[in-house]
Amino acid sequence: MQIKDLKVLFTEEQLQNKVKELAERINQEYKSEELITICVLKGAVMFAVDLVKNLTMPVKMEFIRLSSYGSGTVSSGKVHAVDISLPDLNDKNVLIIEDIVDTGHTAKFLLDFINNNFKTKSTKFCSLLDKKISRAAEIEPDYYGFEIDDKFVVGYGLDFDGYFRNLKYIAYSDKV
Repeated sequence: MQIKDLKVLFTEEQLQNKVKELAERINQEYKSEELITICVLKGAVMFAVDLVKNLTMPVKMEFIRLSSYGSGTVSSGKVHAVDISLPDLNDKNVLIIEDIVDTGHTAKFLLDFINNNFKTKSTKFCSLLDKKISRAAEIEPDYYGFEIDDKFVVGYGLDFDGYFRNLKYIAYSDKV
């Protein structure tokens, strides 16, 4: 895939507007309660940073690395916990921030991990993109920005073999 093959799906302006909209919903729900965010690296980093900058409550940021793609364009269905070290989340409000929920295997793995290891005050899941058409696990994000159809997308943290994360927009290619 080359940059010239890409078609813009969501512009930088659309992304930033959606981030602010999601942040406002989260701000209203949590008011001034402390919130621990868990960013799923590497794909969600751009979204997580922009989202957290728009939150008004006390926020702690944590980062974990999970993977289900490898170097292809289709989820393997197997989640690999590269780094999942977390602080004590007992009695805390937790917001998991992900770039995309497609098959749902990664989201389910992470929610099960947290629920099996902690007694949180609340655990919510926020994803920028929701690809319901690909869902294999029973999972729905509590918050999501955009629903997309069956396209492989890159940009704004999402990658193809490690490339295109730095794009300020989200794009797709018909050549994948």
